[in-house]
Amino acid sequence: MSLPADWIVPDWPAPARVRAFVTTRAGGVSEGEYGSLNLGASSGDDARRVAANRLAVRAHLPCAPRWLEQVHGTAVADLDALQGDAEPVADAAVTAVAGRVAVVLTADCLPVFLCREDGKRVAVAHAGWRGLAAGVLENAVAALGGDAGGVLAWLGPAIGPGAFEVGPEVREVFVAADRQSGAAFAPHGGGKYLADLYALARLRLAAAGVERMSGGGYCTFAEQGRFFSYRRARRSGRLGAFIWIDGEGAGFGR
Repeated sequence: MSLPADWIVPDWPAPARVRAFVTTRAGGVSEGEYGSLNLGASSGDDARRVAANRLAVRAHLPCAPRWLEQVHGTAVADLDALQGDAEPVADAAVTAVAGRVAVVLTADCLPVFLCREDGKRVAVAHAGWRGLAAGVLENAVAALGGDAGGVLAWLGPAIGPGAFEVGPEVREVFVAADRQSGAAFAPHGGGKYLADLYALARLRLAAAGVERMSGGGYCTFAEQGRFFSYRRARRSGRLGAFIWIDGEGAGFGR
């Protein structure tokens, strides 16, 4: 079954058995500010519509994804070791089992796909500025195991550097850890800055040893017709970033 045309398939040099996509607003049944493919169960949308939206996405997956309780933290859920059905409290997930689906939800924060170059282990991380600063990407890279030089990363749709206004305290957190981070903040008047999540993520990944990165260049805030944005509308839906290892070896868009 082919994916809806508007959904995003990463253009990255991952092995063919690594499958991944990011949903957009297209293809669901939610209405108004949640229109139409809202996947966020705690977003304030009608629960029946969210369930229908999740079921529509499930048709494109090998199994039901393991949803997370995201808290802007740094925990990485090992999906292969989980017991029970409760949603793990984590902002990243990793798996080495074919057909097991990892997912994070976003609405301005940065979804990052990660995989080993041999395709034997994959991960996805939810990286807002708090998670980035605290080390969620480093933890996700470490969870893949082995040499970080053998990790591939792809950066999905997030709020762009022309729209993400932050206070000086945010800049200070990053610069205190890495002076190079200062270049990712542009003065915006009144002591505020415009932050480049993509640049900050690339710096963090590089510091963790990841050399091959692709993706980026989106803006969830500006591209209103395509993406949800919490900064643009607090009553906002959520996009889903899904990744898994395919047992058959064929990937979308390849």
